[in-house]
Amino acid sequence: MLTIPGLPQLKRAESHFFSKYAALLDITLRVSDVFVITLVALAVYRLEFGNLEMGLHYTSGLMRTVLVALVVFPAAGLYRSWRGENLLQEVVRLWAAWSGVMVILLAMAWALKTTDAYSRIAAGAWFVATGVVLSLDRVLLRWTLGHIRMRGVDSRRVLLIGSTQAGQRIVAAARGSAWMGLDVLGYISTPYDQVDIAGVPELGDLSELAAKMAEYAPDQIWIALPMRAEETIQKVLQLTLDTPTTVRLVPDFFGYELINHHTVSLAGVPVITLRSSRVEGHAGILKAIEDRSIAFLLLVLLSPLMFLLALGVRASSSGPVFFKQKRHGLGGKEFEVLKFRSMWMHAEDQGAVTQAKRNDARVTRFGRFLRSSSLDELPQLINVLRGDMSIVGPRPHAVEHNHHFSEKLRGYMQRHGMKPGITGLAQIKGFRGETDTLDKMASRVECDISYIKHWSLWLDLKIILSTPYVLMRRNNAF
Repeated sequence: MLTIPGLPQLKRAESHFFSKYAALLDITLRVSDVFVITLVALAVYRLEFGNLEMGLHYTSGLMRTVLVALVVFPAAGLYRSWRGENLLQEVVRLWAAWSGVMVILLAMAWALKTTDAYSRIAAGAWFVATGVVLSLDRVLLRWTLGHIRMRGVDSRRVLLIGSTQAGQRIVAAARGSAWMGLDVLGYISTPYDQVDIAGVPELGDLSELAAKMAEYAPDQIWIALPMRAEETIQKVLQLTLDTPTTVRLVPDFFGYELINHHTVSLAGVPVITLRSSRVEGHAGILKAIEDRSIAFLLLVLLSPLMFLLALGVRASSSGPVFFKQKRHGLGGKEFEVLKFRSMWMHAEDQGAVTQAKRNDARVTRFGRFLRSSSLDELPQLINVLRGDMSIVGPRPHAVEHNHHFSEKLRGYMQRHGMKPGITGLAQIKGFRGETDTLDKMASRVECDISYIKHWSLWLDLKIILSTPYVLMRRNNAF
């Protein structure tokens, strides 16, 4: 079996640990904080002066407060995805940050000699009322998230490797913080097991890991093993190499005096991400905005062309305009990809999908033009709007091809750590069309893995701008 270079990828834990919507919640909370500060200021001003017509001093003071809060609150850790603290600790942190904002504002007012321009009673009332409302906002958020996730909505399914003290403590932390939505399915036993974790069933040993992964489909794997278990950790990484599942290390550091600035903690338990996608959290939101904006714009601009292509498909042969086929998307989940039909209607053998070859008799004359120019891919803009695909990403392969190549190429399924794309790094590098040898597919997948590891908006823009030039060359697409 060949191995794809560049695996596994190492990166720090991010907001995806808690929720795939964590970045959206983070942004919502930031906007909510600004809204609360402003709304309470207007309410206090109305009560103090009987109107909402703020003078210049109060308006500029409010704007300064918002700007200072936008700097101080993140610096104080109010928007950290990894809190590892209870609600009381978070509220104390909030009041400390809000007090810091007020101290900075007082210092600025003293320096500008504008302290006499403000009502001290109104300022004091605003400070207290804003702190109270901000605290209630966070209490309500935790309560809401807890109730939603206790019902299984937006929960993370976790498979634990090892029944150690670290594993025991992180399971207890997950259970004690329902708002995180972490559901521990069970644990895989290892030679390093130390304790029994109440309420967490044993699901077998490492020889059964692959079968349990297929059976339970966990979102994350937590490896809770001591540092001396290097061989076992490496074995778990190898066994999970062909699954696009986030893998995190919960090292058993008990008994050691260690300071690790590159880890994060949950209830005092250090956790390190060993493998996950680069496009998560805020980056995921940014890429989603990019995808849908470009897809909508292109659909509007290209709709006349797509209408003419649809007429050409109908005129060239009998059958539907669109060709639909099951493909693997993000996380290996199946979706139905759309393309303009380019072949005569025909039946494939059960469980087989034959790639198009040069001078393939199944391809219609008009379909040959569609395929060589890649115009048959345009309906996938609809897939992008649906959220199944991205503009740029690893190309989606037929499900049957994935099953075949995942057995031949180690790490092949890691390409599903990101949404598939209409175009991608492999395509502009010349790896288009038929992959009739294992080496060709290995080169394509190597490009896909490189794209996932080094993703950026600039890289997406570079690929998008390079795609038309590559398409004009019309090579390797039959």
